[in-house]
Amino acid sequence: QVQVVESGGGLVQAGGSLRLSCTASGRTFSSYSVGWFRQAPGKEREFVAAISWSGNSIAYGDSVLGRLTISRDNAKNTVYLQMNSLKPEDTANYYCAASASNEWVGTRAKMAREYDYWGQGTQVTVSS
Repeated sequence: QVQVVESGGGLVQAGGSLRLSCTASGRTFSSYSVGWFRQAPGKEREFVAAISWSGNSIAYGDSVLGRLTISRDNAKNTVYLQMNSLKPEDTANYYCAASASNEWVGTRAKMAREYDYWGQGTQVTVSS
C-alpha cells in the first residue's frame, strides 16, 4: 500500500508564494505519475497540475497556468508544487495523488479517476 503525504500548506497574503511537497512510501513512487488537485468548501474538486514519472510530461489546469509549477525529484521521492502570485481564489485543500501506471495518459491526467493513491490534503489559505 502506498501512503501519500502532502506538506507545505499554510496562510499567505495575496501575491505571495508557497511550495507544497508530496512524498510517498515505497520505492516505486518515482515510477508513478503524480497529480495535484484542490477542493474549496462548497466547490467541486479541481485539477491543478500533473507530472509524468520522468518529469518530461506536464499538464496544468487553466486557472493556475503561468502561476504554478510542478516538478519532481525522484531521488528524494518527492513532487513539488511551487505556487506564485497566489490569489484568494486559490484557497482550498490541496491533494496529491499518484497513479500506479507509469504510462502518461495525456489529457486524462486531469481526471481524478486516473489516480490510485491519495493523500489527506494540505490547506492553503490566501488572504486578500
